[in-house]
Amino acid sequence: MTIQRIEPGPRMSGAVVHGNTVYLSGQVGHEGDDIQAQARTALAEVDRLLAQAGSHKSRILQATIWLADMADFAAMNPVWEAWIDPANPPARATGEARLAAPGLKFEVIIVAAVD
Repeated sequence: MTIQRIEPGPRMSGAVVHGNTVYLSGQVGHEGDDIQAQARTALAEVDRLLAQAGSHKSRILQATIWLADMADFAAMNPVWEAWIDPANPPARATGEARLAAPGLKFEVIIVAAVD
């Protein structure tokens, strides 16, 4: 089986396709934006990368969300719920973590099936 690397860089790829599965790197918003703006920006990047891989948010198998502060959980959920395909919600976990930059509040990691 071949491995396709989407947007490879010196440290990581934006996504990697192996077989019928695509693995996205963590997607974040813009430092300093509020939690909802960061979530919307990151989820738009998920859409873009999934499209490049030949997939779609309706094909997401698993999502892992990291928040810099769990106090943002309630504010983030409406953005997530408006974005996901309601007929095909993925398995999801949300936790708190120190993110890569101090102004980041949201990061999402996606695993999806490829059409």
